[in-house]
Amino acid sequence: MPDLTGLLSAAETAAEVAARHAATADTDRRLSDEVVETLITAGFARRFVPEHLGGAPVGFTELMESVATVAEGCASAGWVASLMAQGARISGYLPAEGQAEVWAKGPDTLVVVGFVSQGSVRAVDGGWVLSGDWPYVSGIEFSEWALLLADDGDGARFFAVPRPDYGITESWFTLGMRATGSHSLTLDEVFVPAHRSFPRDEMFLGRPAVSREPFHTAPLFAVNGLTFGSPVLGAARGALKLAARTLPARDAARTGFARAAGEIEAATLLLTRVAENADLGLYDEDRLRRASLDSALAVDLLAGAVERVFAEAGTRGQRETQPLNRVWRDVRVAAGHGALRFEPAAMRFTEPLLSAS
Repeated sequence: MPDLTGLLSAAETAAEVAARHAATADTDRRLSDEVVETLITAGFARRFVPEHLGGAPVGFTELMESVATVAEGCASAGWVASLMAQGARISGYLPAEGQAEVWAKGPDTLVVVGFVSQGSVRAVDGGWVLSGDWPYVSGIEFSEWALLLADDGDGARFFAVPRPDYGITESWFTLGMRATGSHSLTLDEVFVPAHRSFPRDEMFLGRPAVSREPFHTAPLFAVNGLTFGSPVLGAARGALKLAARTLPARDAARTGFARAAGEIEAATLLLTRVAENADLGLYDEDRLRRASLDSALAVDLLAGAVERVFAEAGTRGQRETQPLNRVWRDVRVAAGHGALRFEPAAMRFTEPLLSAS
């Protein structure tokens, strides 16, 4: 049973376990069972589950810092922890019968999400039939349910599918974030009943048909950058600590280290503003545009900070066996995620400002 007295304190324990396994996880391209169990015990999977189904609510600010804490020890573990919470939050938009089915075994059920569809959907009596592939499904190897986004011809919807109904194709061979196990999910003529589906816009706009939990009123753009940016924040903090042990004691290295520390602190302030606005339920259009911009800018700063200390570390810190090498690779890959790209956020932010001038 997870400790419900505080996610952040539990995350510190999870970070220690994840750090011990980080090098092996990178080599094996998967998190160990012990790390996954520790994340579950910490309570990441149940934090956005409705209370009447056993959930333990958490604020977005506490979740951000908790994910970052885990990611200091292992970026991949922090990423999976964040997506455990995301899977639970999105599942809460399902109809009541679907929610009861997903969490029938308890609130620690691991739900993964496939946003990128290479599959097909057709409506049938009582529901839909799905086939095809959904790539980049982080944590799929440990999942019990999957929420898959697809268009049925009348609009985009999410579909909940239990583990026995989907296969896994190993497809995640990357420079970094190797242990997230973001492989492809495959379906072959799988029936999904109506009670296990909901329109995408309910989640995108934060307008649930059933749930009245405050975290379900958060539009996607209010918190999506936090989901993927928080692990990068933790990884960058970890890189700074590692660099402090290996940087040469010359003025140029000290200057680069100080600048990186400042960039990480600035990124923390940006992400904290996003999280605090979400906790306060401040979802007006200006703040939604700002949330996307703040998150993308924060990750730009974090990636630059890690790049800076990695360059200053020299060959001593850049060797393949050095933890800083792994963190540098992880941040480069994580920062390239579509939800964290600066250009789309900038276009969205500037549209009302420049079009009005």
